[in-house]
Amino acid sequence: MLARARARVFRRGFFGLFWQGQKPVLEQSPSTTLGNGFPIYEAVMSDPIDQYSVTADELRAFIERFEQLDAEKKDLAEQQKELMAEAKGRGYDTKVLRKVVALRKRTPDDIAEEEAVMELYKTALGMQ
Repeated sequence: MLARARARVFRRGFFGLFWQGQKPVLEQSPSTTLGNGFPIYEAVMSDPIDQYSVTADELRAFIERFEQLDAEKKDLAEQQKELMAEAKGRGYDTKVLRKVVALRKRTPDDIAEEEAVMELYKTALGMQ
């Protein structure tokens, strides 16, 4: 059952209801005005308890899913760290390996553009 609550909301404070997730229906009381001439609006809202319980469950599901993904991300980072330690133990330069991995993610056009700009800058600084 929907309980109806009536709240008097001033013209400037009306939008605060939207921040709380409630969707009021406005009913203007033309006979009631403030001293400055602004009318007082009455907002009719449904029962917020039902809305919040559904929202709380959904919010909890999002947070739990995010925490699960964060834990998986930490596990993957640990595996990558172990892999780089193994490569370093076999004599590979891990700094170069990381650069190669970054280059493989990029398009050939993007790499060529960066190399051209790099050559331009080196020439301007007299490094070539």
